[in-house]
Amino acid sequence: MLNTQSLQGKKVILAITGSIAAYKAATIARLFIKAGAEVRVLMTPSATGFISPLTLSTLTGHDVATDISDGASWNNHVELGLWADVFLIAPCTATTLGKMAAGICDTMVLATYLSAKCPVIIAPAMDLDMWRHPSTRRNLETIQSYGDTVIPVGYGELASGLVGEGRMAEPEEIIDFVADYLSPAQSLAGRTVVVTAGPTYESLDPVRYIGNHSTGTMGIEIARAAAALGAIVHLVLGPSKVPLPAGIEVQHVQSAQQMYEAAEALHTDCDVMVFSAAVADYRPAVVSNAKIKKTDDDLSIALERTVDIAKTLGQRKKPGQLHVGFALESDNEVANAQAKLTHKNFDLIVLNSLNDVGAGFGNTTNKVTVIDTKGDVQSFALMHKRELAAKLVSRIATALNA
Repeated sequence: MLNTQSLQGKKVILAITGSIAAYKAATIARLFIKAGAEVRVLMTPSATGFISPLTLSTLTGHDVATDISDGASWNNHVELGLWADVFLIAPCTATTLGKMAAGICDTMVLATYLSAKCPVIIAPAMDLDMWRHPSTRRNLETIQSYGDTVIPVGYGELASGLVGEGRMAEPEEIIDFVADYLSPAQSLAGRTVVVTAGPTYESLDPVRYIGNHSTGTMGIEIARAAAALGAIVHLVLGPSKVPLPAGIEVQHVQSAQQMYEAAEALHTDCDVMVFSAAVADYRPAVVSNAKIKKTDDDLSIALERTVDIAKTLGQRKKPGQLHVGFALESDNEVANAQAKLTHKNFDLIVLNSLNDVGAGFGNTTNKVTVIDTKGDVQSFALMHKRELAAKLVSRIATALNA
């Protein structure tokens, strides 16, 4: 178990929803109290069928709120939301998750959630098919865009008898996660990190452009993770609709040339440059000032090379600077990534494969392999891009501080 010193004196709301995993909440409450935290428990009405409020009130020394009103008085969810240092929902069912995403407020848990000014962490618990359902994936992405944090689910036997993802993390894992969250190692404190992210749009005329399917999610999550480790972060972002984290300086650009100019201006004074953007390799040689009219003839467009941002800045890399590149490959993947690592003077390269289901553009998940200049290869399993970003930034911090 991690050092739980960061939990000493912390005020924790433990919210319990209607899952069989609710029986683990008693252990979670006990471990928090053992670590020196003060715990207040909220329960949805359905959760009381799995574990008694009396058990939780006995363990915590405080009444358990199950309804906004108990008939005689009003439980002040606003006051609770202001009181807490962290709001943990464990277990969090698919029902509660969906209501959080939609802003539905029909339980004490949800009323407090919508009033909370503290960090919100959830530990999902559901069956395999529920966990994999597109609506669940969308709801997870939505609450994370609100700034909420998700504890990864476990793999194992589920209540249905199926085996797979969806198990709530074990109580000790949850306590470790919250303790670590409340005292993140500031391994990038004082460092400046520049991240390029998203696509570039190369104009053909005032209406049309050449682009790609990148959303910028991976780079945005890397920027978020670097800021969490104390870095000063500059994000150079192509066209993207992904919600942006607070505390990060963002420069919005459209074209490869604009991205190059923004990155070049930041490069000299940065410690780390992460080239995660999907920059267009070519642009129209001639851009029409007026919309190109459709005719009965075919249309040919002459293309010219855009500036290779990573290669150009790689030639100017100073001692002590760390350059991290990305490679999206479909064949001879490792060999192609290693060639790019050398050619563009990267220190690390993150390899995406078009052959991996759930990875690459347009997904909330990703699966990558990291290669360094020594030829060391580290593969990461498929996981949410936010979780993966934290692992990648940790690897970057280790390489930078070596």
